[in-house]
Amino acid sequence: MKILAIDDQQLVLLPLQKRLEELGYEVLIENDAFKSIDHYNSFKPDLVIVDINMPAVSGLDIVKYIRNVKKSQTPIMVLSGDTKDETITEGFELGINDYMKKPLSLNEISARVKRLIGAPEIKNSVSKSEVMIQQRCVGVVIPCYNEEDRLLSTEFTDYINKNSGYHLCFVNDGSKDKTLEVLKELQKGREDFITIYDCEKNGGKAEAVRLGMLHMAKKEDLDYIGFLDADLSTDLADFDDLVKTIEHSDFKIVSGSRIARMGADITKESARKIISLTINFIIRKILSMDFKDTQCGAKIFHKDVIDIAFKKEFVTQWIFDVEIFKRMTQYFGLKNAKAMLCEQPLKRWIHADGSKLSMKDSVKIIGQLAQIAWVYRTKKSSVKSIVVNKLKIA
Repeated sequence: MKILAIDDQQLVLLPLQKRLEELGYEVLIENDAFKSIDHYNSFKPDLVIVDINMPAVSGLDIVKYIRNVKKSQTPIMVLSGDTKDETITEGFELGINDYMKKPLSLNEISARVKRLIGAPEIKNSVSKSEVMIQQRCVGVVIPCYNEEDRLLSTEFTDYINKNSGYHLCFVNDGSKDKTLEVLKELQKGREDFITIYDCEKNGGKAEAVRLGMLHMAKKEDLDYIGFLDADLSTDLADFDDLVKTIEHSDFKIVSGSRIARMGADITKESARKIISLTINFIIRKILSMDFKDTQCGAKIFHKDVIDIAFKKEFVTQWIFDVEIFKRMTQYFGLKNAKAMLCEQPLKRWIHADGSKLSMKDSVKIIGQLAQIAWVYRTKKSSVKSIVVNKLKIA
C-alpha cells in the first residue's frame, strides 16, 4: 500500500515517513506542492496525506485537483495546524476523508491510516511511538568551544528522536580539542535534524551564535529560531516551554530567566550571583526595561526579526544579548519593543562546572556595558509603520 505525504515542512514529513514505513507502507514525501501533483500521477498512491497551509498552493487546491480534475476517490487525510471551522468544513465538502489537527501523536496518525486503507502485512511487530507531530518547526543554535568533555550528546539525540519539529545547529567555534569530531559523530545518521556550522577560527560566543542564527534563517521550513548553551544548563524541555509561549502569542522574542521562584530548581555560585545582580541593575538602566535576566543562554526568536537582531556583528563578546534588545528598541521604538519581548522564568537552571565565563570575565562585563551605552547612545533608525503593520504589533 502506497502513501503520498505532502507538507512544506520537512521536519514534519521525515518522522511521519519513518513511522509509516516501519508499519509496512510504501511512503513518498514531498514538500513542494507543485511537484506533489506530478507525484500523485506517477506514484498512484492508495492514500494522500496533505497539509493545508503551504506557500503558493494550498492543500485544499491539491484536494480539488484530485477530486475535481482527476475525478479520483483516492482517500485523502488532511494533517494541519489550521483549526478554523470554515477550513475544516470546506475540506469535507471537497471530499476529504479525515482531518487531523496538529499537534498529535504518530500513534494516532497510524491508527487513522489503518482505518482508512487497512494495515499491510509485516513480519515484525512495531512498538508504540512516543513522537508527537508538532504544528511548528524550530531551529536551535548551540555554540560550542572546546566542548569535547562536556557535550551531553545523548540528551540532544534523545530529545530530537522523541520530539518532531526540531533542527539543531551546532556551531564549532574554532575549538582546539576534538569537539568537531564529537559533533560529526553526533550528526551521523541524523543529517536531516542536525547541522554542523564549522568556524575555522575562534570568534567568541557572540559571533558563533550570530553566524548560526543567520545560517538557520535560510531554512524555509523553520518558524522560530533560538539559541541554547551546549552544557544544557537550561534543558531542552524548558526550552520547549519558551517555544510554546512564542507559538501561542504575539511576542517576537521569548527569553528565559534564571530568577529563583517557588517550584524552580535554580542554582548559582554565591559570588556569581552578587555580580549578576550588580550587572543586571546596570543593564536595566541601559535598556530602560525591567529585565530580570538578559544573560540567560536560552532565547527563541520569531523568524522575521532575525535580520534585525543578528545581521550586524556585535560590539561585545559576552553580553550580546543586551545588544539584541537594544537593536530591537532602536528599530521599533521602546514602547513597541517592550510589547514584542517576553521574559519567562525557567523551571530549571544549573550552573555547570567548567563554564567559560570566569569571575575575571564578569568584571570585564562592566566595561563592555559602558561600550554598549556609548555605541547605542543615539537612535539610528526610526520606527517604520510598514514594518510595524507587517509584524502586527498592537
